[in-house]
Amino acid sequence: MGPWLKTAPGRYLLDWELGRLDHAVTDAFGFHALQLGLPEVNALRANRMPHRWVVNDAPVVPEPLPVPVPHDDDITTLPPEMPVALASEFDALPFPSDSIDLVVLPHSLEFAHDPHLMLREVERVLRPEGRIVITGFNPASLWGLRQRLSAARLGLHLGRGHPYLPREGEFIGYWRLRDWLRLLGFAIEGGQFGCWRPPFATPRWLDRFDWMDGVGERWWPVLGAAYLLVAVKRVKGMRLVGLARQQRRTGRAGAAVLTQRRRGAVPELERECE
Repeated sequence: MGPWLKTAPGRYLLDWELGRLDHAVTDAFGFHALQLGLPEVNALRANRMPHRWVVNDAPVVPEPLPVPVPHDDDITTLPPEMPVALASEFDALPFPSDSIDLVVLPHSLEFAHDPHLMLREVERVLRPEGRIVITGFNPASLWGLRQRLSAARLGLHLGRGHPYLPREGEFIGYWRLRDWLRLLGFAIEGGQFGCWRPPFATPRWLDRFDWMDGVGERWWPVLGAAYLLVAVKRVKGMRLVGLARQQRRTGRAGAAVLTQRRRGAVPELERECE
């Protein structure tokens, strides 16, 4: 993924994703934030938490990529340097359960050996009400269509060519990912699509179709080439406690009305009953 981000479509994608990531993580509060994968890009640069880590699944820290400056001038919480880098398997993180406040997955699920197991591990380390931010490629887009056509052509040996997107990725649809998160007890907080320009390889042709970003966002938003999804970890016990408290408040209110009625304090109700 890192080398592909140096290409023209990669820079176009990175510019869109970093702008959305900055706003998604800047309002996440707590003490511990975690980025899994893509150490070339600091997806936590706008976060305020005092402890931020970047975890890579290989003991190699690549050179950071040149990234665009924040789109919003109000984001002034950029860390002075890259966070601490750790090497660990994504499905066996070296953190206690319920210890992380924010986890960012920049295309990490698409390159994971077992995305289900990775999501379960993220759910384990997240605190209750902790937030997860995920970016990924949208298979239901022009980019996804070109990727499938290139893979089919290579599989049938119909000539030379190469995939438009990284070949190793197993791209997960937006709605499919929402279902996975709900099964793990997450509540979907929001989602966005972006990058509607056709899958061209040169910056010249990508710039010619920059008008498609505005048109696509308005008329076919779910067909963007990439998406960002934000979810919050909910705990069943906490929901049950909240429901019980609401029922107790409702019961008390009903008992108070009944007492007032017996004392003659609500004559309107008595007239209705008569």
